[in-house]
Amino acid sequence: MAKLIFNESDEIDVEDNESIIEACESVGIPFGCTEGCCGTCIIEVTEGMENLSAFTEAEEDFLGEMEEERMACQCSIKKGTVKIRY
Repeated sequence: MAKLIFNESDEIDVEDNESIIEACESVGIPFGCTEGCCGTCIIEVTEGMENLSAFTEAEEDFLGEMEEERMACQCSIKKGTVKIRY
């Protein structure tokens, strides 16, 4: 079981290899499309980037700072703990 931590306080358990969309929606991260086109779901990953799935083509085309940012609609948590800010 993986763990997603939001803004240093909210924690949600997520199945390994599970998309993080539902967990993010439950704490209020907005999603405009889920296709990687609108950018409303950009999150800052403060810890555990290595525990997320590989960048998608949509993320590579859209994101400027790929060392710290992800599109929540495009990634899954593989394992471990990931801390994000939104």
